[in-house]
Amino acid sequence: MTKGIVLSLYDFTGEALKPWAEAGYCCYAFDIQHSKENPKCDTFDSGGFIRYVQMDLWNIDNIAGLQRTFENTDVIFGMAFPVCTDLAVSGAAHFKAKAERDPEFQIKASNHARWCASLFEALEIPYFIENPVSRLSTLWRKPNHTFHPYEYGEYIPDSEAEHPRWPDYIAPKDAYTKKTCLWTGGNFRMPHRLPTCKPTGYSTQHLKLGGKSQRTKDIRSATPRGFARAVYEFNCCEAATLS
Repeated sequence: MTKGIVLSLYDFTGEALKPWAEAGYCCYAFDIQHSKENPKCDTFDSGGFIRYVQMDLWNIDNIAGLQRTFENTDVIFGMAFPVCTDLAVSGAAHFKAKAERDPEFQIKASNHARWCASLFEALEIPYFIENPVSRLSTLWRKPNHTFHPYEYGEYIPDSEAEHPRWPDYIAPKDAYTKKTCLWTGGNFRMPHRLPTCKPTGYSTQHLKLGGKSQRTKDIRSATPRGFARAVYEFNCCEAATLS
């Protein structure tokens, strides 16, 4: 018997959902990159699963459709990772040219985060929306929390230190820095930090993940495993029962 439903928007990798699915939750990862013809679903011994659903989340009608689909179901948590290309300060050098083509390009980009928040608030569930340091802070509101991946590295057991999918790109136990912002609501519980050794200097993995290919973008945007496990531990149904 599953424990409830967890929704993740703009999620291609499903990394943030794994701790939930492994514990028996029904998880849905929505992203335009997923295959509509050959839909993928990862199943787990617990009875949980991650179903990958193709959806254009830049279309507000699809966001409204998600609300209608899930409003009378047992949804217990939501997360979203809206595209940051037009908002992240790391891309500020390109803002002027983009504004010349479309003066409202950042307003439109920030709306996607707002729509995600509106969906989760309508469903009355705890949630977080993740972006790097970006223009969302001024176009929407200040983030509620910030963190670096290494600050949650010790949630990963020593036996699983090496990343199972991208060991050549992601440091063991997420031992890298990348300031990440969270916009939260619905009684979201920010997990306690359990940092692994803080790396010195710049992350070598980011030297390998430059360029504009979709693959490198997907790896760069994948949720750190330690943080994903920490969020689950502090926000799952079991945690709510114990609090």
